[in-house]
Amino acid sequence: MAKVERFEDLIAWQKARVLTKDIYVLTGKTPVRKDRGLTGQLQRAAVSVMSNIAEGFERKRPNEFYHFLTIAKASCAEVQSLLYVTLDVGYLHQDDFAKLFQKTDEVLKVLGGLKLSVERQKRAQAS
Repeated sequence: MAKVERFEDLIAWQKARVLTKDIYVLTGKTPVRKDRGLTGQLQRAAVSVMSNIAEGFERKRPNEFYHFLTIAKASCAEVQSLLYVTLDVGYLHQDDFAKLFQKTDEVLKVLGGLKLSVERQKRAQAS
């Protein structure tokens, strides 16, 4: 396995980037677009996922990276919660909801794996 040199090489960041694009596409459509509060919150939460992955990686310290990955996971859960709102108020059809929700699940799983990897790295450095 090649060493990850840049945050753009992280699969978690790549998947978060795709999710963010998809959220922006969703929030650019009517009727979601008309709900500025929900639109803004969805966009901010999605951007937070990819941004926290990048920021934590660039800090170059496993403890800090782990912390930022935890924040990224929480932001991804926020996206999931907000997707339920879009479904419940009729802004999103069930099929579209399921596709986006599945993408958030993928991001969460990859982030979980990355956190485990960083946790092992933290332990190795402590030894």
